[in-house]
Amino acid sequence: MRPDARIQAAIDILTALETTDQPADRLVRDYFRSRRYAGSKDRAAVAERVFCVLRHRFSLAWAMEDDRPRALVLASVAQEGADPDILFTGLTHAPSPLTDDERKRLKAPRAEPPLHIQGEFPAFLEPELTRAFGDGVLREMTALLARAPTDLRVNTLKASRDEVLTVLRDQGYDAAPTPYSPFGIRIASGGAGLDRTKPFEDGLFEFQDEAAQIASILVSPKPGECILDMAAGAGGKSLALAALANNEAAIVASDIRTQALEHLQLRAKRAGARIEVQPEPGGTFDAVLLDAPCSGSGTWRRQPELRGKITPSVLAKRIALQDELLDSAAARVKPGGRLIYATCSILPCENEDRVRAFLGRNPQFKLLGAQSAWRETVASETPPLLAQVFRTTPLTGGTDGFFAAILAHAAPPGTRPA
Repeated sequence: MRPDARIQAAIDILTALETTDQPADRLVRDYFRSRRYAGSKDRAAVAERVFCVLRHRFSLAWAMEDDRPRALVLASVAQEGADPDILFTGLTHAPSPLTDDERKRLKAPRAEPPLHIQGEFPAFLEPELTRAFGDGVLREMTALLARAPTDLRVNTLKASRDEVLTVLRDQGYDAAPTPYSPFGIRIASGGAGLDRTKPFEDGLFEFQDEAAQIASILVSPKPGECILDMAAGAGGKSLALAALANNEAAIVASDIRTQALEHLQLRAKRAGARIEVQPEPGGTFDAVLLDAPCSGSGTWRRQPELRGKITPSVLAKRIALQDELLDSAAARVKPGGRLIYATCSILPCENEDRVRAFLGRNPQFKLLGAQSAWRETVASETPPLLAQVFRTTPLTGGTDGFFAAILAHAAPPGTRPA
């Protein structure tokens, strides 16, 4: 591909992203799957451009006073110091030449950008993020602009962390233990191709951010218990729970997305994990894990496209769904059991506020300290990220942004605890 054709490809992909919920990395992959003429350097250059724009879409739009894909890409080219006329040529498969208005905007002076532009987040979130981080908002948001490392969870049903570390290092990967999870491995850079290695195909590890690993540990699965992963998706946490219990607990995975559950069954077979898939499970459980649908604000490093998709109405719908799912999950908890509420969000309105509202509606539950749950499950030092609840961000923990709270059901007098 010519350099100008690469620019048009980036504009095309960003345009397609506006009308789909498909993750950006998957859309980039599918775009080039139907364009075999593009070489590996072409694919890498276009993907780099797309993700650069997604991470910096607010400042790029502010610079151009235009948030359409063409304007965003044009601003990214100009900020690199390149000559836009060389890339906006109007040739076949290239973007059309610059208009007079675009030239004017490129040269227009700009004042000091406001906080939400500097931090690359929607303006309406500024009060909420300030509530979460105070005067540290910009530091937190800057950390969310960096590329995320690749975190793996060792499948202890098949191997130890030391064994997997040795195998990966022998294959040339820069692998190191994660700081907190005793089952985690971090590949700081160069993690490409891990999903095609023999250790992965043999089920020795799964891809899972360290924060999600910690949340799974807080469920504290015990032999003989029956545990529900209520919004399991493709089952990363279900697999972690099966390994934590050494396949001696009954793990039930549920989700409305049947395709995700089908994928989980394949993953469970590869991992040697005993997991029962039930789209509509009945009965009650010793523990219910609800990793609730949320804004995804904690995953902006990995999914920067989500920055531009969150709106006040979308957030309000997520919050309403979280309350609904929490009450549904509570009805599935045995007396004396526990409900673990988790999100990949950094917003208090999706985290602490939801727990507080839930406890107000359900006085039979109380907040159980996350530190004590960790000590029950893992014979290691309690991470500083754990207090009454588990809360982490890329800045504070080096993980995705994540939240988890353990809500214990008080057993009525005379009832044997779960």
